[in-house]
Amino acid sequence: MNTEKYGTKEMERDFGPITFGRALWSYRKCEEISQKDFALIIGISTQALCDIEKGRRIPSPKRAAKIANQIGEPEKLWIRLAFQDMLRKEQLDYTVSVA
Repeated sequence: MNTEKYGTKEMERDFGPITFGRALWSYRKCEEISQKDFALIIGISTQALCDIEKGRRIPSPKRAAKIANQIGEPEKLWIRLAFQDMLRKEQLDYTVSVA
């Protein structure tokens, strides 16, 4: 039996950075919701959702919190992902931690 811890760091090591867009895409796919229907649920256009999932657009912290609330997920996680994406985009090597 393998009891090795497999958390965020290990996931990023194996699959690359966890971004807001990748996490949102993964959530949508796990819930088996089309992009069009999911865009309606979170209150944005299908194109905006596509841009977020592909990493072409990063939601503001306020938008990230709103999306989290609309899908019943913890705000802190989604806001942290949005901030981390912003830092990565600016090529700043910092990690956002949640208290």
